[in-house]
Amino acid sequence: MPPSNADVAKLLTAPGAPFEVAEAEVHGRRMRVWKHAAPSLRALLDLSRLHGDKTFLVYEDERFSFDDHWRAAAQVGRVLVERFGVRKGDRVAIAMRNFPEWPMAFFGATAVGAIAVPLNAWWTGEELEYGLRDSSSSILFCDAERAARVAPFLDSLPDLRHVVVARPDEEPIPPEFERFDALVARPAPDVKLPDVPVDPDDDATLFYTSGTTGRPKGALGTHRNICGNVVSLAYGNVRTLLRSGDALPKPDPARPQAAQLLSVPLFHATGCHAVLCGNLAFGGKLVMMWKWDAGRALELIERERVTSFGGVPAMVWQVLEHPDFGRRDLSSVQSVGYGGAPAAPELVRRIQQSFPKSSPGQGYGLTETSSVTTLIGGADYVLHPDSVGAPVAVVDLKICDEAGRELPVGDIGEVWIRGPNVVKGYWRRPEATAETFPGGWLRSGDVGRVDEDGFLYLVDRAKDMLIRGGENVYCVEVESVLYEHPAVMDAAVVGIPHKVLGEEVGAVVQVVPGRAVTEKELQDHVAAKLAAFKVPVRIELRSEPLPRNANGKILKRDLKEHMARYARG
Repeated sequence: MPPSNADVAKLLTAPGAPFEVAEAEVHGRRMRVWKHAAPSLRALLDLSRLHGDKTFLVYEDERFSFDDHWRAAAQVGRVLVERFGVRKGDRVAIAMRNFPEWPMAFFGATAVGAIAVPLNAWWTGEELEYGLRDSSSSILFCDAERAARVAPFLDSLPDLRHVVVARPDEEPIPPEFERFDALVARPAPDVKLPDVPVDPDDDATLFYTSGTTGRPKGALGTHRNICGNVVSLAYGNVRTLLRSGDALPKPDPARPQAAQLLSVPLFHATGCHAVLCGNLAFGGKLVMMWKWDAGRALELIERERVTSFGGVPAMVWQVLEHPDFGRRDLSSVQSVGYGGAPAAPELVRRIQQSFPKSSPGQGYGLTETSSVTTLIGGADYVLHPDSVGAPVAVVDLKICDEAGRELPVGDIGEVWIRGPNVVKGYWRRPEATAETFPGGWLRSGDVGRVDEDGFLYLVDRAKDMLIRGGENVYCVEVESVLYEHPAVMDAAVVGIPHKVLGEEVGAVVQVVPGRAVTEKELQDHVAAKLAAFKVPVRIELRSEPLPRNANGKILKRDLKEHMARYARG
């Protein structure tokens, strides 16, 4: 019988323990915090120099060591302060693909006290103009593609003083734009960061929500938010080992360097907070991709001896189902992790079969929680494949009804979250902040339940839940059953309007290449496991991927509009 999550937390967070917890006042409220977290992103960047000449960033045939990255980021910081006049609290936007220049700009800006504003690289010019105007960004680091989109809107952006373009040779850029490689050309070996004090609760990041409905809101994060997330990741890994009965690994200089495939965008909290900052802190090699492609991912896993990959569950499915999967040497893979979208229990079983030496795992978090809230992996995930894990030791969870009253263990309600990972609020949105962050808690908008050992089970997004004739239908439950069918690669359940029932259950399914399945076969498959009112009345079969936003979330609004043509009654 493994020790309980509570017992493990006591062991790991006790005075003198590696994950010691202290109390601090955060945004006017006392709460638990990681005692040994880096105090700021500037401190985290400085600590990364200890990894020296080890490879940090790989992009195509380019390689940058940890020291290369530090010097480039320091040079960015000098340019921002000494040439562009950036002061503490000024907003510095970043809009580009996952190029090596992205982390250089991010750490250069935050190390001198500026607020980094990562903008969605998928946005149109009009959407980028909105993000720049809403944040009042004074500096923009972008690539040539984004520069071309922003150029027509410069007259409506009076706060934007400088645009710096990375890799400008891909497309012509306006003469008033500056080149990243000219500003950061071969930084001197003794380059120094400007002397700017940065404190844990200073503003650090402004990440815009995915904006699947309405205008995106900027979530204002602090240095404590993002640096604490790095400790939460390590805590989750150690907790998994203890719960699984495994010995903790001892330091071994001969052990090959960990390498992670960056398959999600850096402008998303998972990509930046978890993948980028995690590898910077722990000395991992970060293998970047120009765009997600499962075949290219397999090539890079083999070439760079990648030890960890993932993204959203659909990406893992695409790798597992790719025709080249059996032709590549994937023996280096030790873990497969994912988050950002519900995962079917069947995915855990497939990972175990395909990567017998790996440990599957996933986490749950939001932009507003600076990535990690709960984590699960190893034996826990095998035993609880439908859970997203237990909260890390500095985070509190509760399940509440619509009036905000806490519900008993096992009851289903909205997930509320509190901890030093929760952002300050929404940028210049006091009403939205008051509504979403009552009393220091975050109302996640997710529906779930918690069991006796603290494991969280997500049932659905509150706004995506279907109500068919007065009966609640949780989309993720139906999707999980669809995923269990061997012909289903991806699935989304949405409501179809019905005159009498209000809504009926509909589904859109991407079929595994080379497999054949009928709508009736999938309906029978669901009917064998769920109540009749949960069986989709219409299942549309597709060979192409389902529409997703840049964060990997399925665009259910688009699918709902599409499926409305099947309305009945």
